[in-house]
Amino acid sequence: MSWFETSVLYQIYPLGLCGAPHENDGVLEHRILKLVDDGWVEHIKKLGADCVILNPVFQSLTHGYDTTDYLTVDCRLGTNEDLRTVVDAFHAAGIKVLLDGVFNHVGRDFPAFKDVLESKGGSECSGWFNINWGSNNEYGDGFSYETWAGVPYLVKLNHNNFDLNSYCADVIRMWENEFDIDGLRLDVAYCLEEGFLSFLRDVANKLTAKRGQKFLLLGETMFGDYNRWMGDDMCDTVTNYEVYKGLWSSMNAANMHEVAYALKRQSGNDPWDLYTGRHLVNFADNHDVPRIATKLEDKRHLYPLYGIVFGMCGVPCVYYGSEWGIEGEQHYGDHELRPALAAPRWNELTDYICALAHAKRESEALCWGEYREVMVSPQQLLFERKSENERVFVAINAAAEPYTFHFDAQCGRAVDLITGKDHDFGGGSEVEPFSAHFWKCER
Repeated sequence: MSWFETSVLYQIYPLGLCGAPHENDGVLEHRILKLVDDGWVEHIKKLGADCVILNPVFQSLTHGYDTTDYLTVDCRLGTNEDLRTVVDAFHAAGIKVLLDGVFNHVGRDFPAFKDVLESKGGSECSGWFNINWGSNNEYGDGFSYETWAGVPYLVKLNHNNFDLNSYCADVIRMWENEFDIDGLRLDVAYCLEEGFLSFLRDVANKLTAKRGQKFLLLGETMFGDYNRWMGDDMCDTVTNYEVYKGLWSSMNAANMHEVAYALKRQSGNDPWDLYTGRHLVNFADNHDVPRIATKLEDKRHLYPLYGIVFGMCGVPCVYYGSEWGIEGEQHYGDHELRPALAAPRWNELTDYICALAHAKRESEALCWGEYREVMVSPQQLLFERKSENERVFVAINAAAEPYTFHFDAQCGRAVDLITGKDHDFGGGSEVEPFSAHFWKCER
């Protein structure tokens, strides 16, 4: 067991939230201190989250994923001292911090690649990249190189090179030492070689021993069998895009069977359950996909949808601003998904997500319990989370009408962990439209 398994995560894209220009203008502005000065630390603590993911904060040309300097905070956000101030403020509030580790690719102004541009094959760093010296590219460099997803300004790193990997390990150790971070989100982990992930696992294990608590590796994965990138010798956990798709699609299509199938496939008690015992990161949206309030055709579905996110197996993650329902569509540059925000807001949806977060963190069954589907229909889902000492029924009604669940709970009464109200299972359990309930049974 580690601190992560009972966590509620909160994701921030600092270049966006703090209002940095989309292209690096080279001007030093201490924008990242907005997280402290504008009340974000207090807001996140009140919400019930206890771990923050900070997307790229190091020097880059544009969006943070075209890194030019792994050791220096982006001047648009501030200084290394500013980042340490922010991390210390989160820690003082009992909130752990993960940084975004972008180790699959770099920007063209990364010093090692600039040396290759100048010295060609004579560069000591030429082995850090996958280069075809017998070709050319759109920049007229006199050679071509492997990129991430065909994006010419994102130069893929060659992790078969031991010197490069040693450098990356030094970077991570510097981040932990200088900023006191608690782990990493590994960008596009699904593109990283398994050998490199194992290497990073060894680095993280040594930092875990140093810190006396888990130094977490959270891998970004999108498709396929997540066990390829997750395990004792690779990432501790990964992003759960499979259930993400099922969440909004089930609501929009009035087809709860879709998300139910994904939950059962991942964590059920059938022979083909894939990730039982693992704690995948579950989310309604993030910095790469449309805001969930935009994705849903009926915004009232936000309530049952977040009920699933917090009631299912795994660790929930909230993306900044979505807890009060902001919208954003996906366009080139993704700027609408990563907006500048002033002080955080609070409304009825925020109250609800706050209640879900506290229910999740304080429930043994919701953190560690097994998953069992009880019933599913087009707009309703009922499942049980059961641990050694606790049973919780998660009831979801995505319909616009009340619904009555009839099932044998094997106990007469319960308490709703979301509202704190007593619940009597006798005669059926009627629930209101667009709702979720976490019924903890009396034993």
